[in-house]
Amino acid sequence: MVAQQIVNGIVVGSTYALFALGFTLIFGVLHVLNLAHGAVFMWGAFTGLFAVTALGLPLPAAFAVAMLAAGLLSVLVDAVAFRPLRRRGSPEFAAIISSLGVAQILMSAAQIASNTQVQRFPFGTFPIVFYQVFGLRVSLQQIVIVGSVAVLVAGLLAFLFATSFGRQIRAVAISERTASLLGVNPGAVHTLTFFLCGALAGAAGVIIGIAFNSVHFLMGEPYLLRGFVVIVLGGLGSVAGAVVGGLLFGMIQTLSVAFLSSALSDAILFGLLFVILLLRPSGFFGTLRREIRVVRQ
Repeated sequence: MVAQQIVNGIVVGSTYALFALGFTLIFGVLHVLNLAHGAVFMWGAFTGLFAVTALGLPLPAAFAVAMLAAGLLSVLVDAVAFRPLRRRGSPEFAAIISSLGVAQILMSAAQIASNTQVQRFPFGTFPIVFYQVFGLRVSLQQIVIVGSVAVLVAGLLAFLFATSFGRQIRAVAISERTASLLGVNPGAVHTLTFFLCGALAGAAGVIIGIAFNSVHFLMGEPYLLRGFVVIVLGGLGSVAGAVVGGLLFGMIQTLSVAFLSSALSDAILFGLLFVILLLRPSGFFGTLRREIRVVRQ
């Protein structure tokens, strides 16, 4: 029973990790929270659904279309909510409020487009198949979810550490001023970062939309809150922290629901967050905010 719930928790946690990756990458590069990330995630799910139902695309193609569309939408969010404020040197709090406003616009647009109705993928979009593995019941859907997230995480890490663009992103994250003196174009890095984060959010939206067979204009809000908890647990701006925090969050949530009560699940998770912040304010893999400020100066 415990082993089965741990497996279920890994599946749930992998979706949290994928969502949180984009969230934490934006913070790592721009040092600001993008509160429109949940809305981009939601529109990624809607785009994947549209690609399957209206365009008749197979699921892998719909997945790619959703990632591309969400990536472009995220770039648009940057152009509207962040870039003008960066140019004026506005405080980070202004950018957070600006992104919140854009998120509300995107949610309202989705509400109108969907007529406030929950949308569902057609029956048979994903085959319902179960396997017995070492006495555990594992579905094909769970295997594909974990496998897809693992491939996306590995791809992101390879991009960040093995390509020129990835090294530029990491250089800007450490010190934008120094990176620009070395010939890096911070504006291009910001645009690329937003595209990557949006693509990851779009992928997460499709995966979660299929897993729960539910796409709704409010689906991004709970994931935005949980994603914030995940990146705080793992460390703001840390890719490894987002993965570890997501898996930990998913397993704790699943185990608490299975053995205690669903009503206590959130209380346990946020209680754990409170304790970790007391013991290690920077999270498992993060650095303190004041240290980031010193580096940027």
